[in-house]
Amino acid sequence: MSVDFANYLIALLFCVCYSYQFIYLLVPFFVRRPKKPSAPLLHRYAVLISARNEEAVLPNLIFSIRNQTYPADLVSIFVCADNCTDRTAEVAEEAGAVVFERFDKRHIGKGYALRYLLESVNREFGEKTFDAFFVFDADNVLEPDYIERMNETFCEGYNIVTGYRNSKNYGDNWISAGYSLWFLRESQYLNRSRYLLGTSAGVSGTGFMFSRGVVERAGGWKYFLLTEDIEFTIDSVIAGEKIGYCERAVLYDEQPTDFKQSVRQRLRWARGYIQVFCAYGGGLVRGIFSKNFFSCYDMTMNILPSIILSVASVILNLSTLIFNAADPSAWASVGLSLAQSLLNVYLTFIIIGLVTLITERRKIHAPARKKVLYLFSFPLFMLTYIPISVAALFINVEWKPIVHRRSRTLAEIKRD
Repeated sequence: MSVDFANYLIALLFCVCYSYQFIYLLVPFFVRRPKKPSAPLLHRYAVLISARNEEAVLPNLIFSIRNQTYPADLVSIFVCADNCTDRTAEVAEEAGAVVFERFDKRHIGKGYALRYLLESVNREFGEKTFDAFFVFDADNVLEPDYIERMNETFCEGYNIVTGYRNSKNYGDNWISAGYSLWFLRESQYLNRSRYLLGTSAGVSGTGFMFSRGVVERAGGWKYFLLTEDIEFTIDSVIAGEKIGYCERAVLYDEQPTDFKQSVRQRLRWARGYIQVFCAYGGGLVRGIFSKNFFSCYDMTMNILPSIILSVASVILNLSTLIFNAADPSAWASVGLSLAQSLLNVYLTFIIIGLVTLITERRKIHAPARKKVLYLFSFPLFMLTYIPISVAALFINVEWKPIVHRRSRTLAEIKRD
């Protein structure tokens, strides 16, 4: 089998796996969901924030929560100061949060911190006090009507809801813009389309809520893999939950700007996807042959095939070069085949990025020239996932915190 044909076959498999996501790009333009006429009920919420050495950014998040349009007496803020060596606990208390400090160097990661925080809240305030729980990262900042809008979607009957993930620092550099454009696309052309079609959205890192019943049925917070958000999503979808999406609930978070830090984070994500599939793959495959088939298929496509196909492509082309090291024509053939494949991938991501940029341009807080410039670097950012995916198979990856330094209020974000 020639390398040209093999690369063509891999590209074909990519299309087979992900062509439905191009349909997702069209859904928001043609499908409308009827508005619910009834007035939403007011629920009591607990906000859960896991923070590790986040004294620089945490106060702005708490301020944005305390200044919501939703009734303040129905929202309680809880912070887990997780293995902190700075003033995170003190600044959280000064800002008005209830703080639980955790010191555990053996169980490291956001999942363990969330379990500790949930157990502490239930122990101190009662297991039936809150109807649902919000999860935010310490660097987040919320629009003033965030909780109000999420409550509306919660009242539609969804036990898990995720919101619109925007960025505090889109214009910093090509790395932060790459993250930001991907998350905007994920919000509007994955989760929104899923919501409009009546299938399940997916939780991505931060800015989501779940009902008390969800965690009770799960037997507590039990998600401790490297990507605890994806694990939570997959377990919920397998259990038959349909995750809702609220477009009008807008959250801003800080994206990495340092390439080394970005690689470390995405290594964790890639390894985490593999962990999740190893733990839940059987349930997903069984779910594909049940009434929940499309959600399970969709989530399977999101966590595994791209990694496998990317690794297969790298191994195939490298092997061809190694075994034909003395044959210049083989190098030329592999080079041409790779160039064609990379060009196709680049153009695909340009299309995805362009559609997202056009529709979301007014929500992106960055100078117009940077919006255009970083559109062309977006495919390059996405292509760096290929070596990262390969490395994730062989490198021992551990959870490490991402450093956040951009302390910005909502007004400062919108001045860009």
